[in-house]
Amino acid sequence: MSWLLQHGSSPVQYRTIAEIARIPVSDMRKLSALPYSHRPALTLAVIQRSDGSWNGNMLGVPSPRAEHFEGVGTINAVRRLLEYGWEVDSPPMMQARRVLFRLLAEDDDPSFLYELAQKKPDQEMTRHGRTLLREAAAAALAQAGYEKDPRLRGAARRIVERLDTFLKSPLAQKPFTRSGNVHVLAVGASPPSWYTLVMLAFMPLFRSEHYDVMDRLYNYLSQPQPRQTPASMIGKRVVEEPQLVLGDPLPHRNAVDADVPAALAWLELAARMQFLRRNEGWMKLFDRFLDDRDNQGVWRPARHTVVMKSANPYVWPTIPLDSHAAGDERWADVTFRLALIGRWSGRPLNLF
Repeated sequence: MSWLLQHGSSPVQYRTIAEIARIPVSDMRKLSALPYSHRPALTLAVIQRSDGSWNGNMLGVPSPRAEHFEGVGTINAVRRLLEYGWEVDSPPMMQARRVLFRLLAEDDDPSFLYELAQKKPDQEMTRHGRTLLREAAAAALAQAGYEKDPRLRGAARRIVERLDTFLKSPLAQKPFTRSGNVHVLAVGASPPSWYTLVMLAFMPLFRSEHYDVMDRLYNYLSQPQPRQTPASMIGKRVVEEPQLVLGDPLPHRNAVDADVPAALAWLELAARMQFLRRNEGWMKLFDRFLDDRDNQGVWRPARHTVVMKSANPYVWPTIPLDSHAAGDERWADVTFRLALIGRWSGRPLNLF
């Protein structure tokens, strides 16, 4: 903890105190301004539009060549600010909240498709796009702490009902069918999306009310993942669905080495959903991360060529929080995540 407070960015320092040490809120008031001193967070906040959106889109992520946050979408911007430690009642969050809650509505209004809108609105593509944005908005609102809001709970219930129907069906084992020369998801196949998993990770009370579904979901996520990228036939179009999770995304060490940020993001999701301790393979991979710590508990990879940027767009809001860190500071993000995963998985922590 002392090392993180010395070398971590201000969001890492704040969240180390609040989420790792779990200092009571009443004692945190003196530190409440710490996340708002982080320059990248301020840069992200000030580019928000007056309508509460960022760049008029929802799911965009900055390109690898972007200097700041060019092209970022509203849902990813909100989740990034939450990762920076910003409160839900801060002005950018309050402005974005209305947009996100509107996306939860169970309708097929094409005017709320943002970057997914078609020049010539198609009913099936509109329905598909609205479903995707509904799940992504639910993930952001759950992470913001709106678990008890009836609008979010209603959307979550409908999402989980569709998921449970899929998990109980034979499609959970054989979700693909052949259409022409390609394999696509069968009609009625509703695998969990990354957004659905984020939503569930931040809704512990809701999960406890649907423990049977969560048990089926764990079994599904523990099975081998098919090699092909999931795609669906929407009308007459084949649409790739990279946001869908069809099995274990972290089956071995090679998957970790190929994308360290994505591996950490998955282990954190699994820990928050109380899945990590149940899965021997994921626990071994987590322990391998812990083996790379020095005597201060600081993560220092054996190979210093580790790349801390991920091509996975679903990881972008999470890690790294300080993408321009150098020297020892570049290991603060991972060290913090390992402590956070340990905390959520019930590991005993030696804070100092």
